[in-house]
Amino acid sequence: GELWAFLVGWNVLLEYLIGGAAVARAWSGYLDSIFGHSIRSFTQIHVGVWQVPILGHYPDFLAAGILLLASAFVSCGARVSSWLNHTFSAISLLVILFIIILGFTLAQPHNWSAREGGFAPFGFSGVMAGTASCFFAFVGFDVIAASSEEAQNPRRAVPVAIAIALSLAASAYILVSTVLTLMVPWYSLEPDSALADAFYRRGYSWAGFIVATGSICAMNTVLLSNLFSLPRVVYAMAVDGLFFQVFAQVHPRTQVPVIGILVFGSLMAVLALLLDLEALVQFLSMGTLLAYTFVAASIIVLRFQKASPSSSPGPASPGPLSKEYSSFSDHLQLVGTEQVSVPEPGQLRPALRRYLSFLSGCSPGAAVSWAFSILVVSAVALACVLIFGNSALHLPRWGYILLLLLSSAMFLLSLLILGAHQQQHRQDVFQIPMVPLTPALSILLNICLMLKLSYLTWVRFCIWLLIGLAVYFGYGIRHSKQNQQEAPGPTATQYVVFPSGSLEETVQAVQPPSQAPVPAPAPTE
Repeated sequence: GELWAFLVGWNVLLEYLIGGAAVARAWSGYLDSIFGHSIRSFTQIHVGVWQVPILGHYPDFLAAGILLLASAFVSCGARVSSWLNHTFSAISLLVILFIIILGFTLAQPHNWSAREGGFAPFGFSGVMAGTASCFFAFVGFDVIAASSEEAQNPRRAVPVAIAIALSLAASAYILVSTVLTLMVPWYSLEPDSALADAFYRRGYSWAGFIVATGSICAMNTVLLSNLFSLPRVVYAMAVDGLFFQVFAQVHPRTQVPVIGILVFGSLMAVLALLLDLEALVQFLSMGTLLAYTFVAASIIVLRFQKASPSSSPGPASPGPLSKEYSSFSDHLQLVGTEQVSVPEPGQLRPALRRYLSFLSGCSPGAAVSWAFSILVVSAVALACVLIFGNSALHLPRWGYILLLLLSSAMFLLSLLILGAHQQQHRQDVFQIPMVPLTPALSILLNICLMLKLSYLTWVRFCIWLLIGLAVYFGYGIRHSKQNQQEAPGPTATQYVVFPSGSLEETVQAVQPPSQAPVPAPAPTE
């Protein structure tokens, strides 16, 4: 599973890289709107307009400059960036309230009912395409899960925090989008600075200036968050040996990974300089959707696996005797003890063995693996049928219906087979409800959204994946700390004693030397 874990981390890097570049490009657009788009006009006149499909229309030096400046701030330490982050967050909240309140007073309901434009001018397909492109707007809540170790009760705090964060973000986006499309027709908006441009077009220049200034402050928050999180993801991968060790170094004074901040901040600036906002947004959504698809798939795989001994809840303060012989407790079998047959995760549920006898003979996890593979393949096929439709697939009507029914049946059948097997149940952590249905629907919807993105986005993403695979097979697979831990040491078999005789012989076998420190003598009065 290490390759898939690396690809998830590699896509998270893409998420932060492209996210920061896209926000910097939008930041530049809002600042340009304050000056009447004179910065863009000056650049196009003196530098020229690019006609290369994979690049933007012009180089955005302002976006690259703000990224380099933000990288310098974050390199100064977490305290500086945290103070700025809180300040900009408070300003952005006030501006959002200002947009919603003033925007509703300027609303024109006929913009939703007009023949040109209207509420959904491109239908449901257009809504899906817009959802795929704008999916990046909800990224960032994974920081809550990454900070779960700092929570007092992560089993309750993490899901509640994620639900609250997503609900607030969705509510804000819905309200702002409603105000924006009611104020002016959607086709008359400036894509790089839509919110400020809406107030400018209604004659409220002072409000447009406030919105542009507030939007810049809000995007400063996102820039700092991306530059704060990205080098730490790189640091985690480098510590695991999957990425170059130079990124595992931390500055002794500021205690931040300065090398990672400067290198990836510069790379982010180059992307903001060369690519336009639309290309960055679609590129970002592709990486994010694929990473979340891997996460949903991991939920299914892990739910039907046995929990590792280290993750199982144990006594709060084990004594020295339990620590000393903990390695032997995994192998020691007491003679004469009647063992209760408890179904393992991945085995067929006892109540269904009578009806699904053809699956009862499979080893634990075998049927689950096949069902999961069929689930993924059928999800891809079903998504292609739903998104591209009969006209794009060039099939006769009966062939299209047959393919739709077949892919749907295989998807549902694999779900039923997965649900018929025993799952892992733990009380010490939060577990996603309704598995495998919830992650399976997530996989299907994510694939549908990815298929709505442009082919150039797929080309760019494949290039990024090829670079990641080259890094993994060229460096990560040989320096992985996990692989080094799993490799047996020179004396690993010296104390591994599997019970083959009586209980007395097993207990009297050679014991490993004690690793516990020698207790200090008790103080005397």
